[in-house]
Amino acid sequence: MNKKILIIGGGVIGLMNAYYLSQAGHKVTIIDESDITNNTSFGNAGLLSAFEKDPLSHPGIILSTFKLILQGRSPLTFTPRLDPLLYKWLIKFATSATHQRLKKTLILFERYGKLAVEGYENILKNGVNFEMHQNGLLLVYTEAKSYKAKQKQLENNPYSRELSKKEIKQMLPLTKIDKVQGAFMLKRDSHIDPKTLMEALKSKLIKNGVDIITNQRVTKLEKISGKITAAITEANRYEANTFLLATGADTSLAKELGRELILTPAKGYSITFNMEKSLQPKTAALFVDIFTALSPRNNSVRITSKLELGSKNREINPKIIEKMVRTLKQYTVDFELKNPKSWAGLRPLTPNDMPLIGRDDQYNNLIYATGLGWLGITMAPAIAHIIENLVSNNLQNKDSEDILLFSGFYQG
Repeated sequence: MNKKILIIGGGVIGLMNAYYLSQAGHKVTIIDESDITNNTSFGNAGLLSAFEKDPLSHPGIILSTFKLILQGRSPLTFTPRLDPLLYKWLIKFATSATHQRLKKTLILFERYGKLAVEGYENILKNGVNFEMHQNGLLLVYTEAKSYKAKQKQLENNPYSRELSKKEIKQMLPLTKIDKVQGAFMLKRDSHIDPKTLMEALKSKLIKNGVDIITNQRVTKLEKISGKITAAITEANRYEANTFLLATGADTSLAKELGRELILTPAKGYSITFNMEKSLQPKTAALFVDIFTALSPRNNSVRITSKLELGSKNREINPKIIEKMVRTLKQYTVDFELKNPKSWAGLRPLTPNDMPLIGRDDQYNNLIYATGLGWLGITMAPAIAHIIENLVSNNLQNKDSEDILLFSGFYQG
């Protein structure tokens, strides 16, 4: 039976869910507080990096971050505030950074990363045209300890290859090769231009009859007899059978329902620019030890970095951008950033890298799809596949293997 579905949130998770649900025959409406032209999904690195790459919460992250903080080079910072939930998040993050948890997370990333890549390939075949580069991801190490640990982890891995110094220079012509310990090519990873994906999805949805309501903020969910009956904005009241919360780092609606979501906003920055052709990266690269991504696209290059935990301020701090570039340039030749465009946004980060997906315990027709952190672009089709299956087949959380395996509601 086809349903009337209201998706609250127009980021990549909201749009991708709308695509999958509308393809399945449901009547879908999206509502977003912005005009869906520059939200968090537009400004990230665009990495599809589910394979052979450690999650944020991994063994050694606490010590290495503390070391970088002392050196003034840490991409991970903490904005103190009187919020018990933030400190609960930090404790959970620290206890999740174990070898046992890492092993489990990498297996789940492998499973759902494959599903996501297949999803992107099918979307392209269906006429949603966006920029996608399936030419691997280069992991670059500047610290000997982390480089040797990764070298051991990837030993005999058929999907990765360690590059010689000469090959590193060929792939990343701007690199100061004497400042780099080594690099590994992850063959199955890739990258996209998020802006082209978002615009293409939005255009396809409108063409397919999905209603997209912009510049309206949902302030309240109307509840009657254990069900959500409507979403309320200052301008209107919107009814539906099923409601999907894809609100990213904004947990206010969940909080209004009495649901405490263990996630924190993590502010990230990027700067997109043009550069000299001879210095442009040949593929996307992640400088692991400074958590800085360098992603080329057809007409520009983007540097993405920083995670300010607990920050709720979306404003661009020029000093942070300058520091990002300055830190990266410690490992590169000097290069000019032509026509630079800076961006900042809030990522919804869970402490164990597991998304918060599935039905609400109290309001059965409310479904969560949030908490993807830096994995929103990477996992969007996989999340949409899981949610579409849940909705179309009237499944409860306990009946969905994918929810039980991959949702942070069950993967504590």
